Amino acid sequence: MSARPTATHQLAWFKSSYSGANTTECVECAYLPHVALIRDSKYSSGPTLSVEPQAWLRFVGSVSHATQGRP
Repeated sequence: MSARPTATHQLAWFKSSYSGANTTECVECAYLPHVALIRDSKYSSGPTLSVEPQAWLRFVGSVSHATQGRP
């Protein structure tokens, strides 16, 4: 895992469909072949967090599982 600067202007960033159109209080994700990049949606030109794609998917799956059944 690292938080180094990355050229991110050409990446396809996305955020959860649960975030809503007008909210900026979320994280965005972009995938490269061997890394998932995570950034703060309020600071899109700021640093990114680089993690292995499988680690990111496990994290998202754990959060999803922990919040199932909650509004």
